[in-house]
Amino acid sequence: MSYQIDLSGRVAFVTGASGGLGAQFARTLARAGAGVVLAARRVERLKTLRAEIEAEGGDAHVVTLDVTDHDSIAAAVAHAETEMGTIDILVNNSGVSTTQKLVDVTPDDFDDVFDTNTRGAFFVAQAVARRMIARSKGEAPGTFTGGRIVNIASMAGLRVLSQIGVYCMSKAAVIHMTRAMALEWGRFGINVNAICPGYIDTEINHHHWQTDAGRKLVQMLPRKRVGVPQDLDAVLMMLCANESHFVNGAVIAADDGFGL
Repeated sequence: MSYQIDLSGRVAFVTGASGGLGAQFARTLARAGAGVVLAARRVERLKTLRAEIEAEGGDAHVVTLDVTDHDSIAAAVAHAETEMGTIDILVNNSGVSTTQKLVDVTPDDFDDVFDTNTRGAFFVAQAVARRMIARSKGEAPGTFTGGRIVNIASMAGLRVLSQIGVYCMSKAAVIHMTRAMALEWGRFGINVNAICPGYIDTEINHHHWQTDAGRKLVQMLPRKRVGVPQDLDAVLMMLCANESHFVNGAVIAADDGFGL
């Protein structure tokens, strides 16, 4: 017996959609029938992705978003709902990192990582949740069918890794943030969960896997391989599905066993 997740009629807002995991998340949701709002700073790349999704018969809209700017968040969410309708799904994916020892971290380094990964993720979720809560109370137009917020954390939030300590700290905060949101917003029909990806090959880090250090790291992994963005499709779809209403506050590792 086959099983298919149908997101037709749903609107999904994906941050950091201009490449890597975010672009793949948007493709996956669009193929499942959701209308997808592509949000990031690199608008030209978003337009290319929109054309790709539309060529496959999907529906996508582009909005400019800088998650470190509170006004930008408010404008992007409002514009998305004006163009596509009420947001049912948020994939909170924007993230940055810095590679250095903790003793070398500057205040600017620290703020850059936390402003994007933690503060930005929080205020994007807050902006979307406020609208979902208002609909659940009948205080805003739209048919509320249950919201889904998926925060993209990292296995580095569960296991400290050298040279990226600040990134690990920021993603650990995202994990605890997810649980706090699930606890407070669950009563309004909003399910908040987190995915903790392991090492994934994207355009940002692709070159690293060809270096001596990268090859050495791969040999340390349980199955001596890195993942690809498509490896997260199944867990994303499960968390976004209408049928996942009983999954709330979950923190799911998708790291090929690295955290064991």
